[in-house]
Amino acid sequence: RHATGCRKRMRAPLILGVRHHSPACARLVAERIRTLKPAHVLIEGPADFNHRLDELHLPHRLPVAIYSHLSGDALHRGSWSPFAEHSPEWQALKLGRETGAQVRFIDLPAWHDAFAGMENRYADAADADSARRAEAYEQALSDTLAVQGRDALWDHLFEDGCEGDELAQRLNAYFERLRPPDDPGSLGNQAREQTMAHWIAWAMRQSATEGGEAAVIVVCGGYHAPALARLWSQLPAEAGMAPPPIPEPSAPATDGEPGPVRYGSYLVPYTFKRLDAFAGYASGMPSPAWYQWAWEHGADDAARHALERVMQRLREKKLPASTADLLAVVVRARGLAQLRGHRHPLRSDWLDALAGALVKDALDAPLPWTYRGTLRPGTDPVLVQVMDVLAGEVTGALAPGTPQPPLVHSVTAELQALGIVLQGTLKLDLLDETDRLRSRALHRLALLRLPGVVRSAGPRQAMSAERAEVWTLSQPLEQQAALIEAGAWGATLIDAARARLEDELRQAGGRIAALAAVLNQAAWAGLAEVNGTVLAELRQAIANEPRFEALAPALDTLHTLLRHGRILGMDDAPVLRTLIEAGFDRALWLLEPPATVTPADMDAHLDGMLALRRIVAEHLADHDEGLPPRLTLEPTRALAVWQRKAADTRSAPLSRGAAAGAVFSLAGRLPPADETPLDVADTLDLLQSMTPAVLGDALYGLLAL
Repeated sequence: RHATGCRKRMRAPLILGVRHHSPACARLVAERIRTLKPAHVLIEGPADFNHRLDELHLPHRLPVAIYSHLSGDALHRGSWSPFAEHSPEWQALKLGRETGAQVRFIDLPAWHDAFAGMENRYADAADADSARRAEAYEQALSDTLAVQGRDALWDHLFEDGCEGDELAQRLNAYFERLRPPDDPGSLGNQAREQTMAHWIAWAMRQSATEGGEAAVIVVCGGYHAPALARLWSQLPAEAGMAPPPIPEPSAPATDGEPGPVRYGSYLVPYTFKRLDAFAGYASGMPSPAWYQWAWEHGADDAARHALERVMQRLREKKLPASTADLLAVVVRARGLAQLRGHRHPLRSDWLDALAGALVKDALDAPLPWTYRGTLRPGTDPVLVQVMDVLAGEVTGALAPGTPQPPLVHSVTAELQALGIVLQGTLKLDLLDETDRLRSRALHRLALLRLPGVVRSAGPRQAMSAERAEVWTLSQPLEQQAALIEAGAWGATLIDAARARLEDELRQAGGRIAALAAVLNQAAWAGLAEVNGTVLAELRQAIANEPRFEALAPALDTLHTLLRHGRILGMDDAPVLRTLIEAGFDRALWLLEPPATVTPADMDAHLDGMLALRRIVAEHLADHDEGLPPRLTLEPTRALAVWQRKAADTRSAPLSRGAAAGAVFSLAGRLPPADETPLDVADTLDLLQSMTPAVLGDALYGLLAL
């Protein structure tokens, strides 16, 4: 494992622990493969993609990523495996192919449970104890070396022109202390490492029969390297007989049986912005543009590229960036590098110099390169622009002919059939049948959050009398990636939009206002049918809504869609019936107990009363006309609740007056409940019993209903 490049036959695999997207690690991987010409190159990556490795060698413009997804009735999981030119994994793929090695990905598929909650398979997430130990080790090392921040520490140790055997020895020492032998890792990492160790055992057995030098090189995240070095040789001999099988995915069990799932992997264009650690990528290198320049041109030219672009950006933004400032930056960076013992000024030297020369005011937030994660509020505008420049504007592109999910072809065909071009402004008349179909398709794309599809004008409510709708359409660079990734939701536009809708209904968490907003969007998109499991979940969620003022007003929107949404395909939609019936029962239950109504809640309270009365009135109208009931309701229950509310002296006067108004307005249409219905005399008695201080609220509620 501590190979020094000697040409003797290896007795153990060369396990190269790396930091993902590190140019120093990428150079080491390339040098070792060129020198040793291994028979096998094993790479931390999704093993289910092995039969499609040729797709990675098409003439793409980097960065690109393998996007892996798993979707079920109540599950959606996606993970990206990104590659830049300066990624060690990319160099392993490239050089392994060039030298004739058998190249394989050896990790679990990115949709596996081991990656649950991880958007990026290279996040190397450790459990809490492991993370604390690693953080303590890095902090102690930083304190000893007088370096501030994890990334500055990494540059100081590994990116300062250190190469070959010296770099390999430093990496081994660093990762062995980062992950000591007594650290088993999280359950997810244990599962991954068992699979990777199985692959190594298989490759070692293969190489034993093939002969040759430098049989196996393994490229993996440094966190995994110490564990793999121990694990592969501890496996039973039969483990090397065949590669580990690819597990079959399954969704969480429903009624004791796993549900159906959609899963797969596709290449997508990626961006330097998404690679950037400052965008939240947990294990990425910060400032990917900087490291790409360092990879292509070396440290000195990387600095020249960075300074040119930083000064240009600052001047465009009217921020301080004079020639004198530039000279001060250069002098400071060289001085800092000399003080810190660096061969060349490193990224952190240049950033410290830029901050020292250009930031004139006190800092309201720490320097961004001294911590991990997204930029913090209050970061100086100069530093915000500097970090953006060093992140880079590079966007990858897939080579023509790269396989894509069925959704991409479905959307292309549907837009062509409807005469929609994603460019410019499109005005639609919602009463025109063709335009309504176009609107429906665009709303489905909007549900999938496709960049470049923006509704810039139109009615807010699906049942509004307005008929004009305006869309602003374009094809930004990120649109292709977003459409490929949306393929995880379904093979056709309607299936994908419906699956995304069901997910948003679940995400609403039973909040009726959010549910009504999502279903309003569903009406625009013509999505009346949803999964039966979702209906059961929504019914249960509404039963937990704690506030009448949040629940009842949204019922009016849902009821309008149910009764009058024929043109949108929403009339009698099961999801609407479920929500209205459950919401009606819950609203009456919430209305019953005595409660105050704050001034801020008065309008919502009355809107809720009006919604309940309208639902009851239209239900009775259907009965009077001999029509089958659309909803399963008990009008007499509503009458009883309103009458008790009107008579309850502990309730808010507004609510009592509104309840009396609801009963009075339906006089003669409702059968009597257990209580005798209110008449004019009862209502007058109710009002006369109130003091002048609250009489106005009661009258307001009465007249509103």
